[in-house]
Amino acid sequence: MKIKFILAAANLAWCTALSATTLSVPTAVQSQPDPASAVIVVLKAGSDMPAATDKAGPPPAGWTAVEVAGPFEGYVRNKDLSKQLDVIPGAVVYTAPKDGSGVLATFEKGDKAEITGLHGGWTQVRLDKALVGFIQVSAQAAAPAPSAPIAVPQASSAPPAGPASSSGPSPAGNSAVSKLFEGTLETTRSLLTPRRPYDWQLQGADGARIAYVDLSRLLLTDQIENYGGHAVVILGSLKPVKDTSDLVIEAEGLRLK
Repeated sequence: MKIKFILAAANLAWCTALSATTLSVPTAVQSQPDPASAVIVVLKAGSDMPAATDKAGPPPAGWTAVEVAGPFEGYVRNKDLSKQLDVIPGAVVYTAPKDGSGVLATFEKGDKAEITGLHGGWTQVRLDKALVGFIQVSAQAAAPAPSAPIAVPQASSAPPAGPASSSGPSPAGNSAVSKLFEGTLETTRSLLTPRRPYDWQLQGADGARIAYVDLSRLLLTDQIENYGGHAVVILGSLKPVKDTSDLVIEAEGLRLK
């Protein structure tokens, strides 16, 4: 028992010493002390080493356990939301909206999460809690890429442009390539105007319509109202509206900008 206590104390002292250092290279914080586990976050070179922790017990040799402050972007299955659209305790929070993606955390009672996007059968959430992760001490020279990319990557800071600015084939072509579209989501429903072909549209900074938005592929449609009037990023394919000169974005993903 004394030997185990001494080893644990020595390991904690080593972790404490590391926490006072500055990272010289990008460093991955992983969910488990396993190179194949999900990457929680990649710390930038020049940032301080996170505080060491023993909340998960002594880490294996070659690994440092650290506590990383949130918030974190993750995804839960829609079935793991209550009728009040709260994440149910015990729900698994994943790194990407697809089966087989890495596990970011397990939602616990008292945790806070805000819905930030809809992705078919998945809901994007911002998890506001600190997570315990692991850094491979012997492999800090090269941080691995995240185990799975998110469905909607960070949009650029460039102002929204019309559909013609999107790269790829013309919307009138046969190919339907998913792209990112930025703008303000606005309803087309009004008592003073005729019924539009779609209930929502994406507007540019000048207030002009970029395209209609077809949100039928997204579940939790009662949450769409919360996105109205806000700057959003939409992942989808651009297509012509039949028998008109208008365009429509068939949305596959939606999040606040």
